Amino acid sequence: MTNLAIAANGLRKSYGDKVVLDGVDLAVPEGTIFSLLGPNGAGKTTAVKIFSTLISADAGVIHVGGHDLATDPQAVRAAIGVTGQFSAVDGLITGEENMLLMADLHHLSRREGRRTAAELLERFDLTEAAKKPASTYSGGMKRRLDIAMTLVGSPRIIFLDEPTTGLDPRSRHNMWQIIRELVSDGVTVFLTTQYLEEADELADRIAVLDDGKIAAEGTAEELKRLIPGGHVRLRFADPAAYQSAVLALREVTRDDEALALQLPSDGSQRELRSILDWLDSAGIEADELTVHTPDLDDVFFALTGGGDVPDQSKETVR
Repeated sequence: MTNLAIAANGLRKSYGDKVVLDGVDLAVPEGTIFSLLGPNGAGKTTAVKIFSTLISADAGVIHVGGHDLATDPQAVRAAIGVTGQFSAVDGLITGEENMLLMADLHHLSRREGRRTAAELLERFDLTEAAKKPASTYSGGMKRRLDIAMTLVGSPRIIFLDEPTTGLDPRSRHNMWQIIRELVSDGVTVFLTTQYLEEADELADRIAVLDDGKIAAEGTAEELKRLIPGGHVRLRFADPAAYQSAVLALREVTRDDEALALQLPSDGSQRELRSILDWLDSAGIEADELTVHTPDLDDVFFALTGGGDVPDQSKETVR
């Protein structure tokens, strides 16, 4: 279990005849962001509940924070923090009172609890609102308070179950910055999210869960390379230049009306340089070169049976 914050082998969980997790293996290195993706009902929240000792697994060997989940759940609880899909904030009391309540639950002394609450409220830019009822907070403020409450016990592993659902884009980006700062302090973050952009932006490694099994796992770039369909599109303003390129190239898809050619490509720097070198050596100048590469949306659709891989432009180089 050295240098692994979470390790699961053969994780299984069923509810009656419904198999939710079917032999899941996961390894999450310390001090990283690990994202678990999957369609609704894939078992993401069930996995979080098992890892955080809220429910038990039917089978599997699981270590969290170096502790065996089955034999030492109390040690696991001491090492983790959990922010669920739904806020744990009590709207009837103030933000400060929510923090002090968590300090009491962690058996901190009155002085230590007040110091910790004040530091975390300042860290999450909630000092001015600390004396106000939490029911008056915006969605982003409540989420920040939720995570601040999670940090009262100084956990080394934090489970964030869809932490930005329902937030506006600005609040979502603020939350991303908070997550990055947590990891820079050495915390391990286990993230489930509905937003593929979020996993792409934050995660060091991503696992795609489908039908109770891990369909694929790797970095965002590794997962994108699993999906075919990448290509480079050359568009010409001069019909003569277009015809010259048609004659010089073989494995291309033509669009005579748009004066455009499509070449298969993995979007790598090496292939892009090769295409540009070829254009220069042939004395052909394209007016626009567009690189089309699969993104995590494409990966998600392909791996979870969501339909055909969409064909979208991801980046344009002129």
